[in-house]
Amino acid sequence: MRVATMADAEAIARVQVASWRERYDGVLPAELIDAMNVDDFAERWRTSLHRPGDARNRVLVALDGDDVRGFAVTGPATDPDADPIADGEIAELTVEPDHRRQGHGSRLLQASVETMRSDRFTRGTVWVAGSDDATRTFVTEAGWAADGAHRELDLRGDGAVRVKQVRLHTALD
Repeated sequence: MRVATMADAEAIARVQVASWRERYDGVLPAELIDAMNVDDFAERWRTSLHRPGDARNRVLVALDGDDVRGFAVTGPATDPDADPIADGEIAELTVEPDHRRQGHGSRLLQASVETMRSDRFTRGTVWVAGSDDATRTFVTEAGWAADGAHRELDLRGDGAVRVKQVRLHTALD
């Protein structure tokens, strides 16, 4: 486990594309899933890693030897009801589909909590799809709990593909 560098951009993109293709299969139209391109994602990651926008934005990578098997993104919470000084957020926690159930997710979650603590956040939040029982169970078994907040994302921007999410939280102090 370590903080990502720009050299990790392509590996992170590979993990993200593989995971998102699985996660959004049956949710997004097939042509959008097929259009997910590692090179495009890698370019966005290089930009994000080079200019993170906030000094508290972090990308952590889970490693198997030298191979990136998962990643997590932490930073200030962006919700309208959040305090960006006190509230941190795990914006993404993703493990490559073929490498799940090997401890990478647990290590990423713990490293995310510790990273948010070191950035002096006192509460951590994460959004989980309401239909994603496995992820919700994984996070709640680690001590996180629903805080009553929910939202609906419009994944295509035209109202045709919506994903309902619930917010989970934990105290970091």
